[in-house]
Amino acid sequence: MGMWSIGAGAIGAAAVALLLANTDVFLSKPQEAALEYLEDIDLKTLEKEPRTFKAKELWEKNGAVIMAVRRPGCFLCREEAADLSSLKPRLDELGVPLYAVVKEQVRTEVRDFQPYFKGEIFLDKQKKFYGPQRRKMMFMGFVRLGVWYNFFRAWSGGFSGNLEGEGFILGGVFVVGPGKQGILLEHREKEFGDKVNPDSVLEAARRIKPQTSVSEKK
Repeated sequence: MGMWSIGAGAIGAAAVALLLANTDVFLSKPQEAALEYLEDIDLKTLEKEPRTFKAKELWEKNGAVIMAVRRPGCFLCREEAADLSSLKPRLDELGVPLYAVVKEQVRTEVRDFQPYFKGEIFLDKQKKFYGPQRRKMMFMGFVRLGVWYNFFRAWSGGFSGNLEGEGFILGGVFVVGPGKQGILLEHREKEFGDKVNPDSVLEAARRIKPQTSVSEKK
């Protein structure tokens, strides 16, 4: 009876652990980013002669939609990039640019990501777009039913990827208005494949009010 009791207890503990892993109890809560925080982030172009600039240049005049990519080689990230890229014709009509930031350059990963993403990509070497409080999902992600559903969804959609680069720091998507209009949408990935709703992105982009220049006011 003693061994049976130990075995039953171990199974029960494993079941409870699995159940808790599929709730949000152990997920780190995201800290919302202030506009001033985002404005001061240093980004770098990916050209042969890279230029470093402040992130606020991306949205200063017309606002912007920005994807903070968790890992360019991840097939879930490629799926989300394709979803956002499907909005580009409508974003172009609104005059709102689409950008992405990555946290590292590994071999040809960024270049291989570009067929899925129809906007410019920049390097956020300090990983500031993944903050202010960086959140990670480690191996717990692989016992979450939602993650496996996301895997199946992306795989069924024909997306594939690789294991190159750091992929535990969670990403997100921002819609930022020009000037001081502020952050209109901030989606923080809560688990692998927790992609933003494209309709929410488009709705936020429609609320962007382009800056009027001094000459236009006259």
